[in-house]
Amino acid sequence: MKFAALALLATLPFVLSVSPNPQVPATPGALSKGTLTVDKANPCIEAETCGMCMEKGKDCAFCTATFYDKENLPRCDLKSNHVKRKCQGDDLYGPDSDLTPVRNDGVKNGGENIDLEPAIQIQPQEIRLTIRPNDPQKFKLTFRLAEDYPVDLYYLMDLSHSMKDDKERLALLGTDIAAKMKGITKNFQLGFGSFVDKVVMPYVSTAPSKLNSPCPGCDPPYGFKNQLKLDKDTTRFATEVRAAKVSGNLDAPEGGFDAIMQSLVCEEQIGWRAASRRMLLFSTDADFHYAGDGKLGGIVKPNDGNCYMSANEYTKSTEQDYPSVSQIAANIKDKNTNIIFAVTKDQFPTYKQLEKFIAGSVTGELANDSSNIVTLVQQNYDKITSKLELTTENAEGLDVKFFTKCTGNETMETNICQNLVIGDESTVTFDVIIEATSCPADETKFSKTFSIKPVGLPDKLEVHVDLICQCDCEKPEFADKNQNSDKCSGKGTHMCGMCVCNQGFYGRTCNCDAGNATSEEIQSQCMKNNTNLVCSNRGECVCGKCECSARSQNSAQKYSGEHCECDDYSCPYSGGNLCGGSDKGTCKCGNCGCNEDWSGPDCSCSKANDSCITTNGDTSSICNGQGTCQCNKCVCDPTSAFRGPKCLDCKTCQEVCQKNKACVQCVVHETGLKSQTECDRDCRKPGFITKVPELDGEKNSCEFKDEDDCIFFFSYDYGPNNELKIKAQETKECPKQVNVLAIVLGVIGGIVAVGLAILLVWKLVTTISDKRELARFEKETQDAKWDTGENPIYRQATSTFKNPTYAGK
Repeated sequence: MKFAALALLATLPFVLSVSPNPQVPATPGALSKGTLTVDKANPCIEAETCGMCMEKGKDCAFCTATFYDKENLPRCDLKSNHVKRKCQGDDLYGPDSDLTPVRNDGVKNGGENIDLEPAIQIQPQEIRLTIRPNDPQKFKLTFRLAEDYPVDLYYLMDLSHSMKDDKERLALLGTDIAAKMKGITKNFQLGFGSFVDKVVMPYVSTAPSKLNSPCPGCDPPYGFKNQLKLDKDTTRFATEVRAAKVSGNLDAPEGGFDAIMQSLVCEEQIGWRAASRRMLLFSTDADFHYAGDGKLGGIVKPNDGNCYMSANEYTKSTEQDYPSVSQIAANIKDKNTNIIFAVTKDQFPTYKQLEKFIAGSVTGELANDSSNIVTLVQQNYDKITSKLELTTENAEGLDVKFFTKCTGNETMETNICQNLVIGDESTVTFDVIIEATSCPADETKFSKTFSIKPVGLPDKLEVHVDLICQCDCEKPEFADKNQNSDKCSGKGTHMCGMCVCNQGFYGRTCNCDAGNATSEEIQSQCMKNNTNLVCSNRGECVCGKCECSARSQNSAQKYSGEHCECDDYSCPYSGGNLCGGSDKGTCKCGNCGCNEDWSGPDCSCSKANDSCITTNGDTSSICNGQGTCQCNKCVCDPTSAFRGPKCLDCKTCQEVCQKNKACVQCVVHETGLKSQTECDRDCRKPGFITKVPELDGEKNSCEFKDEDDCIFFFSYDYGPNNELKIKAQETKECPKQVNVLAIVLGVIGGIVAVGLAILLVWKLVTTISDKRELARFEKETQDAKWDTGENPIYRQATSTFKNPTYAGK
């Protein structure tokens, strides 16, 4: 990180050494001492400049007193330590953070005239914060839903032909909507806009007759119209809705995003008030077009998010693409607007997904004829207003946290409160904690302004932040006055109590002259063999010799060795003890010497493996064979899909199987859906698929059934470079093949047999029937009464008739 002091010193005509440099000898003082080991209880002594010292925390202070050099004391230290050493007054720099309210008006309800009697829902409204890095500052923020808070409701309706019934119903219910909202607030405005789609193919028919009237009694198609500007006279709403005619388009999705964008950015044309809760009610029964869809109609220019309204109609509909979801979300946030998606049941899941990406949006299910629109508006208004979500803007580099009880009794860290209602009983108080964790590299960012605001509301708290990241003694005007100071042997600039030496000189008071010796030769006297560290970065090189530093201010513990290479006190801690304590190891010259049963840099790694053993039936293994046991914990093989405490869980194995199924089919079995070209391109990479006679105990096995109902097998693993390797069994397990010939012959035989059986039955029946008829005939013959000598069917050729009159004469 480039700190302010270093950036300044880089412009001066002399050399400053912060760390060992092969060109310049190390400069003494806070900037030339090498890296000190930070005591956990005292992080201050690590800082080398006054600006760095300010960054270490509120308890650190910088002393510019001259005697600090003579006694080799750390200039950045705990303020209490400086006071004990009698460093005080102008020599001691360690300002405290400060928070000052600038505007702190109490929360209050709104009046009928919002300009003269504006509602205030957040307190305070403006503060100034002078803050040191790593010094959290806390203040209280109060929020209350005000009564009669101004509300602007703009009804944006899809007027394609399918919404004709909804339009008529909306006209009837417009008065009810206004009455409901006026029951909530006296400051209510209602407006109305409509949309269809871009007037180009393939969205709208461009045939001349269709452009005139796409359906019987319809208006020409259009992108977006502002039918009624937001107005307190809500009786005009029903009139304008009735007067608006439906239109038509070709495709199912509509141009609703164009309409939303223009409704948001055309603030003057729509009539949005600056201090109001803005609500956009979006009503449709169709899906939406979004960024990129415009290319279908030859529209490639991206939506620029600007207002293009003339005569209350969107003029760039056919010139700019639809806006993206992110553009809509950004403008919703920027314009402090809440949007209600009132959509039919079949579209509800689609628009519900938008809630994840658009802050301050809710989705309600619209009846087929919009008959429930009044209930929908009230329910979703209550849903929006009952939720408070605080967010920050331009707070980069700052850590902002919120703590509150909301309306309960338990304090928690959250920026969201639910179930709020309008009135005093819904007052919420947040404890806001602001902390700067570091100083920005750019000095211009030492001062900034950010805001805390509720989502969807114009109310906000402005916080002016001044970071304490630079000391007065580091500023250019101070350095100019102290060049070639006597305190620095006339060979450097005295800055913040330290000497910054000119080129060719070094030492605490710039008293060491490099002479004819090269910087490499001078520094090599303070370097251990085969290293390039001056005094092991644990002391300062004073005229070619190491002066080792103390580990901490109030301690006799010092680094030791010719090059300050040894430290028996700075080994890693484990369980709060150095090297885990005497039962695990001891610190030897900066490294932990671990006992027999422990390992690792801090002796915290157990050599046991009992926690890694996995049991499967009668067999046991280490980490399921999918990893290694390290410090008695399983570390799963990164190339394996198995995870979990003992590498037993595999959530993605079947996904790998499914993705490589087609390649195994085409390469090994020459089946599947891939063409030969696709197979060669995607699957025949060297070493990718290996054929084996049989898979035996592979850990990642896959099996699938192909189109012939045969089961084929393969397994996968990962190579040393995490490349996927597949072993495929050459043979498949197929069901036994059916003897087609036997079936055919059997069927034919069966047919013949059945036919013969039918013929035999028929023959038997007819034979029995004939015999019965013959028997009956013979019986009738035997019973005949005529003369057997005469033919019973013979008739004479003449007939004789007698006249009864002459009978007997």
